[in-house]
Amino acid sequence: MRALVSKAVGGPETLEMVALPDLAAGPGQVVVAVKACAINFPDVLIIEDKYQFKPQRPFAPGGEIAGTIASIGEGVTGWEIGDRVIAMLGHGGLCEQVIADPAKLYRLPEGRSFAEGASLILTYGTTIHALLDRGHIKAGQTLLVLGAAGGVGLAAIELGKAFGAKVVAAVSSEEKAAAAKSAGADETLIYARAPFDRDQSKALAEQFKAAVGRDGADVIYDPVGGDYAEPALRSIAWEGKYLVVGFPAGIPKLPLNLTLLKSCDVCGVFWGAFAARDPQANQAHIETLFDLWEQGEIAPRVTEVFTFEDGGKAIAKMAARGAIGKLVVEVS
Repeated sequence: MRALVSKAVGGPETLEMVALPDLAAGPGQVVVAVKACAINFPDVLIIEDKYQFKPQRPFAPGGEIAGTIASIGEGVTGWEIGDRVIAMLGHGGLCEQVIADPAKLYRLPEGRSFAEGASLILTYGTTIHALLDRGHIKAGQTLLVLGAAGGVGLAAIELGKAFGAKVVAAVSSEEKAAAAKSAGADETLIYARAPFDRDQSKALAEQFKAAVGRDGADVIYDPVGGDYAEPALRSIAWEGKYLVVGFPAGIPKLPLNLTLLKSCDVCGVFWGAFAARDPQANQAHIETLFDLWEQGEIAPRVTEVFTFEDGGKAIAKMAARGAIGKLVVEVS
């Protein structure tokens, strides 16, 4: 089998295609033949040794995949060879075969493509946990989404609307604003590219305040960070929730006096740790996502598919923050 692996710390250009022995399922395991692997920002960080987890090299990036079961180990029940599945791996997805825990597999519904299946769990799983468990979002509230045209951003728009919120989508271009509108955003605003000086930061805060309205944003979903964070926080409502999801624009430093003035909460969102600590609650969220998918309330937006050989280019596009929706590598 082939795998696109990281042998040394660096960017996407350091990835190498290698040949590895085929896998065999051990007791309690299944081997999945990978058809599609979605690319997410953690894939950028993990090969640069900037992620929370640092796998031993060589390893393949790629945290979420869809494919078919190729072999089943002793003691595994409920699955058959050929079943179409979705799996969350953490890393290892840019490989033609992976070993997976059958308890962590999800059935890919008929009529859904492998690319769609590989694009569901991480972005929507992160977002449903963020909005419900950390943001306690309620119908009628205002949700401000930063980076709203990325994978998690579009998921936040769709889930925000599904939960009855008014959604304001903040993006960096007209093209991204159109994508946010098509996902259901009620309002969009286009912000400039950071870095910002003091006057530009104040101007962006006023732009956020005008977009969310006089009462402010009840929930702010921030997968961007950097110089965008403080201006967004200045637009929060009384007792609002600021959800810290990621930092592709850099790790911000927030003036804590703002939390006192607005009596608001700044809430970290670490979906992977939540899923490990409370698997039953996470499973309930995933079941809700599948129901919403079936009902047409959410739909992973795969905007570009790359060949296996071009998997590094997909990660490079993610690193450049040029992605709209989901980027997927077609592995086999």
